[in-house]
Amino acid sequence: MSRAAPALPAQPPAGAPVSEGGSPATPALMPSLRAVWLRELLLFKRYWPAITFGSLVEPLVYMAGFGLGFSRLVDSAEGRPYPQFLGIGMVVTSVLFASAFAGMFESYNRRCYQHLYDAVLSRPVDVWELVTAEASWIAVKSSAYSSVPLLVTVAIGLPFTPSLLLVPLITLVAGLAFALCGMWVSTLVPAIDWLRLVVSGVLTPLVMAAGVFFPLTGLPGWVQTVAAVNPIHHCMQLVRHAAFGTLGAGDLLHLAVLAAFTVAAWFLAVRGMSRRLFD
Repeated sequence: MSRAAPALPAQPPAGAPVSEGGSPATPALMPSLRAVWLRELLLFKRYWPAITFGSLVEPLVYMAGFGLGFSRLVDSAEGRPYPQFLGIGMVVTSVLFASAFAGMFESYNRRCYQHLYDAVLSRPVDVWELVTAEASWIAVKSSAYSSVPLLVTVAIGLPFTPSLLLVPLITLVAGLAFALCGMWVSTLVPAIDWLRLVVSGVLTPLVMAAGVFFPLTGLPGWVQTVAAVNPIHHCMQLVRHAAFGTLGAGDLLHLAVLAAFTVAAWFLAVRGMSRRLFD
């Protein structure tokens, strides 16, 4: 599929930072971001029913299955009705799997089979611009998907609080972090089938140790240790506290961990993609 080069000004403004190619260094991201997003939007119009169906229906099935089943055995969790507790958990798993899967499988496919990234980098685009544009698109899409379990949870009785409006912002940052981490992981495996091991052996256990389906209090100490370094858990705490209107000073730690994880994932993704694409 042919792509037009992003339009860049013929001459940089006076005093603007200039890269090696002679183009302005600071605003260079915007044409690349716009071009990648345009391509993604055109593709999304073709396959959105298949992608959207899985990303929306799966968390709703979990909500119905676990909510109807366990609510008869468990009245509440952390002082909240169990269906509401689980529904907020599904918000996090929805953004996690939608962004991580896209970051791993889609980026691997485009890099190794379609050689799309080679074509993009033949234009005046750097690796960091490509990674940022791809991950930001995945983050926005995943955050939109995660709003559906949130709306369902509100419909089944979750009280509205002003801090509830922060949930989409948190999931947007989380989606960016998980997408970048997925892109980095895609550069580590020798074949695409190895990514299934990452899903089963890493993501699923981390979800179990994140407090999505049940509170972590009262579990063995080693689970608490895993949760302390588990970015999914910190995202879970931020989303749950924002949804329930119980944000406090302790959530600054969760926010700091999520922000640090995002920055580290960006550097790792850019480095991994650079190594794979140029070596």
